[in-house]
Amino acid sequence: MKKILVLITISLCMFSCKTDTKKEENSVKLETAEIVETPIITLGEFDTKAGDFVSKEIKVQGIVDHVCKHGGKKILLVTDDGDAHIFSEERFDEALMGSEITVTGVVLEERIDEAYLLKMEEDNIKSHSEGKSNEEQFNSKKKHLQQYRDQMKADSTDHISNYSLQYVSHTTIE
Repeated sequence: MKKILVLITISLCMFSCKTDTKKEENSVKLETAEIVETPIITLGEFDTKAGDFVSKEIKVQGIVDHVCKHGGKKILLVTDDGDAHIFSEERFDEALMGSEITVTGVVLEERIDEAYLLKMEEDNIKSHSEGKSNEEQFNSKKKHLQQYRDQMKADSTDHISNYSLQYVSHTTIE
């Protein structure tokens, strides 16, 4: 009787193992790769549409007008209709100056609001009181901060957004 029970148990184990294996072999897992194209925004519409793409990747095309000489990690991309600042972790090649390129980058937003302006005002006062800025620099900064406030009031908004791109890659247009 024990022999029969052992044989039945072994048979059931073998049968269940075969069934599981066949299920795995017969089941086909279909995976679909979602292809998402990076949107292209003209520099003429960059300032108005960039807010819809904050922290997302986009492409822009223009002429490299300026490569920052202080660190080489910033470029200004321009067309007749607009411009965009591009920031990178690595230095840009100065040979890009004057080239027409397409840049892929992630949209960054710098928000200037009342808290930001108060902090800038505080820094301006501190810098002036410590002798790090002269009267002309102090007043110029003060005037600039007031211009931001006036712009926010005129636009009936509580902030100003400045958009730029964090560099991902580029291609040169021949």
